[in-house]
Amino acid sequence: MQDVYSLFKPKMPSPVIFDSPHSGAHYPADFDYACSFDDLKRCEDEMVDELFGCAVGLQAAYLCALFPRSYIDANRAADDIDIALLGKDWRGEIAPSARSDAGIGLIRRLVKPGVPVYARSLSQEEIERRITRYYTPYHNALEALIDEAHYMFGQVWHINCHSMPDSTAKPRRPMGFSGRQRSSVDFVLGDRDGTSCDPAFTRALRDYIRKMGYSVAINDPFKGVELVQRYSEPARGKHSLQIEVNKSLYMDEQTGQKKAHVSRVQDDIRLISAFIINYAQAALKPMAAD
Repeated sequence: MQDVYSLFKPKMPSPVIFDSPHSGAHYPADFDYACSFDDLKRCEDEMVDELFGCAVGLQAAYLCALFPRSYIDANRAADDIDIALLGKDWRGEIAPSARSDAGIGLIRRLVKPGVPVYARSLSQEEIERRITRYYTPYHNALEALIDEAHYMFGQVWHINCHSMPDSTAKPRRPMGFSGRQRSSVDFVLGDRDGTSCDPAFTRALRDYIRKMGYSVAINDPFKGVELVQRYSEPARGKHSLQIEVNKSLYMDEQTGQKKAHVSRVQDDIRLISAFIINYAQAALKPMAAD
């Protein structure tokens, strides 16, 4: 799995698992894209693997995809196949979603609005190879981490780590009765409207980040997609939360260069990660018999 994912597992088991599915930058030789490489790079969650790499030092499990999301997106359903990419009809059942219609399904069709990734059609065999070689091993690794932690502790907190362009970090809901739209926020926490983790955890994390001086929104404009939906079951102690970090906090989005104060942002994310781990440890239920 050297070109599929990197994985850190602490010596002592932890009830917290971080994963970064969109920071991969190892571009497979068979990608055969037609758009500019710079546009592909902008699709990545650049530096998210570095920002949340503090999880390793905090002795939490940490999984990172190494393949780019533009090649195949681990945060989509495996049957979210964009029929506009296909040269022939798909043999079998697929379920294209609104994301495929927008060109950002399991296999990305558009690198940005109006700009296609490919100058060719993709075969079913090619897509299935990507699923088998990259998508499935990543999901298997994450599911194994979550199941192992749940078995050991009876509860698990899965933190799905992402970044967002400043232009997309604007909550859609108006602020107050004036109808004035909010400006961009620094963090968005997504728990799928309280269905993928205990809302008390989401609110506690929001309040902690706000006390650090950052602006935070919950489920607006990002609620979390496949990875927090598929492996969460709060009623059984399986909590999954998506964290989106505004790219403008730590990098120049035009040049891709780190900002001078990036180390401060990294330090703050380390504090945020430590808060999550401490929260989980404090919330573990005693395993003594009733």
